[in-house]
Amino acid sequence: MRAFVVHELAHPSKIPLTKDWPVPTLKKDQIMVDVYSAGYNFFDILQAQGKHQSKPPLPFVLGSEFAGRVSHGFPIPEGCPLKPGDRVFGAALGSFAEKVAVPVKSVMKLPDSLTFDQGAGLFVTWPTSFEALVHRAQLQPGEWVLVTAAAGGVGLAAVQLAKGLGAKVIAAAGSQDKLDIVKRYGGADYLVDYTKKGWQQDVLKITNRKGVDVIFDPVGMIADCLKCIAWKGRALVVGFAAGSIEKIPMNLVLLKNISLVGIHWGAYQVHEPGHMPTVYNAFLDLLTSGRVTPPAVYKDIYSLDNLADGLHALETRKTWGKAVVKVKEEDSRVEKAKL
Repeated sequence: MRAFVVHELAHPSKIPLTKDWPVPTLKKDQIMVDVYSAGYNFFDILQAQGKHQSKPPLPFVLGSEFAGRVSHGFPIPEGCPLKPGDRVFGAALGSFAEKVAVPVKSVMKLPDSLTFDQGAGLFVTWPTSFEALVHRAQLQPGEWVLVTAAAGGVGLAAVQLAKGLGAKVIAAAGSQDKLDIVKRYGGADYLVDYTKKGWQQDVLKITNRKGVDVIFDPVGMIADCLKCIAWKGRALVVGFAAGSIEKIPMNLVLLKNISLVGIHWGAYQVHEPGHMPTVYNAFLDLLTSGRVTPPAVYKDIYSLDNLADGLHALETRKTWGKAVVKVKEEDSRVEKAKL
């Protein structure tokens, strides 16, 4: 099968597509999935170079998020509710390939209302945003939320979820084009360009000098955002896409009586696995009910042949929403049969 295999640690631009990689061998409690779409994540770029905390032994197939169908001709573990042909989404190392072996606990049915491209970005970004806003920050209807990097995959999901949960959302991004994307796909109430000097004053003006109740920051700019946080506000530390880990002025934490709250969704598999299905079911209910708009997919759809181009676009911040790799086209006859 075709797969994006890391034989030696290198930048993805230096890695060629492997066209004769063997189909993975199923282990206990795994199922085989035909990958139709795979989602890009920034950590894919780091992992290919050995710069991520997760370092699989060489050689390995890159990629972590996917959507597709349960493969025919492979065994299904006893007790697994899935069957061959089922539309699914999930996460597993090796998703940038035509087939991927997936632990049963890491795959779920994909709602019929969502495309494979939309499903390819559900398993990591959406539960991260939901858990952060709902359970870590305890977001309440009517509260003010500031989302940085709001046009990115996790940021746009946070905007969409916060709106669906009844919050007032201020979306912050680094260009007018990206702010337009957030307005179009996320429905943010207000837009702020955080490359503009003193942008925090705009946020304070929007909130009538109160400041925002919740900060959702996947960039690594919490310190800047604390200048416009409300009394008893909650600042969510989601990631450090800007490349450096901040040193927070703790006097602001004290004086404003605020909370700094971390969210590491992947760690729930180790520390709180029983909580994870609750999160997935909750945000899927929001999506299928129409309370939250469907995931936004970046306009350029890549293939396995030009997969590295998509990672470059992600690395240089040209993408918005969820950038995906189209691995396999859906058979239109299957879709017609479902209607």
